[in-house]
Amino acid sequence: MSTNALILSGGGARAAYQVGVLLAVSDILPDLKNPFPIISGTSAGAINAAALAAHPGTFHRSAHDLASTWRSLEIEQVFKTDFRSLAGGGAKVLCSFFQEGSRGQKPIALFDNSPLRTLLSEVINFSNIQKKINRGLLEALSITALGYNSGESVSFFQGQPELRGWRRYRRVGAPSEITVEHLMASSAIPVIFPTVKLSREYFGDGAMRQMAPISSALHLGADRLFIIGVSGNRAVGPWGHAGKFTPPKHSPSIAQILGHMLNSAFIDSLEGDIEHLERVNELLRLVPEENSEQTGYLREVDTLIISPTKRLDKIAGRRVRSLPRTLRYFMRGSGATAKGGGSAAASYLLFSHEYCNELMELGYQDAMWDKEKIERFFNPE
Repeated sequence: MSTNALILSGGGARAAYQVGVLLAVSDILPDLKNPFPIISGTSAGAINAAALAAHPGTFHRSAHDLASTWRSLEIEQVFKTDFRSLAGGGAKVLCSFFQEGSRGQKPIALFDNSPLRTLLSEVINFSNIQKKINRGLLEALSITALGYNSGESVSFFQGQPELRGWRRYRRVGAPSEITVEHLMASSAIPVIFPTVKLSREYFGDGAMRQMAPISSALHLGADRLFIIGVSGNRAVGPWGHAGKFTPPKHSPSIAQILGHMLNSAFIDSLEGDIEHLERVNELLRLVPEENSEQTGYLREVDTLIISPTKRLDKIAGRRVRSLPRTLRYFMRGSGATAKGGGSAAASYLLFSHEYCNELMELGYQDAMWDKEKIERFFNPE
């Protein structure tokens, strides 16, 4: 019997797009009771993953409740935006240069995201995860974070008792009881949000050094993957340029450089892993049936990938003006605007309901355009 898994990648505020796709799936197939026995999330995708896994109701209800939370989201519910907090964060980063780059036991970050911890504790009942596992409604939930001391990508998973951990090169699967601290660690964008200490190690954003984002779901037993990406590469064509190349008017801004670093962490590894998976599938199809036993542990994995048809950084460039004045000044000063070339960086931090709602609408439309593929995925016969 095939086992479906949901893969939710990282991407800060871009994760709102994932919610729109999930909402469309719940409307296309409203009778789906338990479409994803395995749920794997990274960074902001980990928050969506945990919310779905911990919801006590049907998939349709959980998708709509998750969408309701994102629709009403305000940036102050994610991190503090007052002048004192923003200036204090910048001062702490600067002071760390005079203290060997650290502040002892206190994590360094530009933004204080303690409001996010409060929000997650209010909207997610983590005790429901084990209850659903005990009832057989959930095989496993996996949350990935980066260990700064070990340099390993650790997938913390809570699932059926027969599941075992794993160790590969720079990748570890560790059975754990998922809490709000795992979500805070997985979504801690480097320097932007503070690291989180889990057990004996400090952890940060799971997208960093995550060389195989799909692997944790496969280790947990999945053989069919529903992947929601947050890349805008689908919108720019096969050569990566949306239209005619325009020579730059100035050298790259700080935000423009940061945007490419974030894209490299949040997007490139997932797309590379998908490409690798598709190549393995093609090779397995070429193996004669009488020789199939010689392929060892390799198996063909069915996938359906939904990703944005519009560039999310361009949408973010239009929405920067909806930010609070203090944060808008910070964004403009670092070049995180369309004019400054750093709207890609802004697309990860724009936790305003205007931006999130537009991304949700885009995700809903994109999924509806792939309605037939979605129906075939959940009804393969």
